Amino acid sequence: MLEIAGREVRLSNPGKVYFPKPGWTKLDLVQYYIDVADAALVHLRERPTVMKRFVNGIEEEPFFQKRVPKSIPDWMETATVTFPSGRTAEELCANDAAHLAWAVNLGVIDFNPWPARRADLDHPDELRVDLDPTPEATWDDIRQVALVVNEVLSDHKLRGYPKTSGSKGIHVNVRVKPEHDFLGIRRAALAMAREVERRIPELATTKWWKEERHGVFVDYNQNARDRTVASAYSVRPTPDARVSTPLEWDEVADVEAEDFRLDTVPGRLKEAGDPAADMDSKPGSLKSLLELADRDEAEGLGDAPWPPHFAKQKGEPKRVQPSRDKDRPQRGRVGDPQPPGRGGRTPGTQQQGSRSKRHGPGKGRERSGQGRPEEFE
Repeated sequence: MLEIAGREVRLSNPGKVYFPKPGWTKLDLVQYYIDVADAALVHLRERPTVMKRFVNGIEEEPFFQKRVPKSIPDWMETATVTFPSGRTAEELCANDAAHLAWAVNLGVIDFNPWPARRADLDHPDELRVDLDPTPEATWDDIRQVALVVNEVLSDHKLRGYPKTSGSKGIHVNVRVKPEHDFLGIRRAALAMAREVERRIPELATTKWWKEERHGVFVDYNQNARDRTVASAYSVRPTPDARVSTPLEWDEVADVEAEDFRLDTVPGRLKEAGDPAADMDSKPGSLKSLLELADRDEAEGLGDAPWPPHFAKQKGEPKRVQPSRDKDRPQRGRVGDPQPPGRGGRTPGTQQQGSRSKRHGPGKGRERSGQGRPEEFE
């Protein structure tokens, strides 16, 4: 039993190894979150959080648990989340260090909170920019796109707070006034992403379908309801226990993601402070980005595709993989080789069902330095 933040937290099997390569244990992870709690809670407090549980460490597949167990401590903070089906769930709100340690005891390694607080779950107060590299993109490509994101946000009177994702990309979070619903914040994020693409088209893309992408995908759909990303100071399930670490903008051009790990970030935080410490004090307005969205739409740019589990939206283009779209005009005769797409790549063919057979969870596929590819799709 540990006493954390004035509460008693039970820690079972503290010596269980979560990260085999460095040998770090459940207790090491708990101590990390205690050390960084003040900074980590800036991004977690009052936000519902789905628990991604690695009950036997990072070498086994996690499972997702939306509802907290029926038996929880009397001090546990939760939020009631309602789904489109009408069903509800009591989700964890990690409001102090004791909550972090309690979750780690259940196998949680990284925290994935909502962009809205439990007092008003229909109006997010955070716009999230997720820079997701395609296989051919370099780390420097991601850094360069992140710097253009900063330019676009600044031009629209918003302040972005960059951080390494702890996996393959960079995130930029923007604190905004909770004045818009999820449709509005996604619309603003899409306008921002398209402007980034216009400014650096050789590196950035907003193409939803992977076969059409090149460079770095600016994932506007991370702002749709029920989508979450790893929060700042979350340890990620990589062999070296990388951390999603907030940065100053002048660090971005030269940052190396592997420098930020469970064993290095507490010292950095103690010495240099938290670059995102003032995030809650400066919420911005989406007015300028929504005006940009208005201009895009007036010029014929409608909505962009949504994730497949969302209902078809008004103005959304046909939701079909381009290479499978029989109504899309084709060049040349039927059967002729098609010209390479943007970035010089020719889309490959994929047989239905082949992906699940080849890439089923954990079936003969070793985790790479960033985990298995499907974990980041």
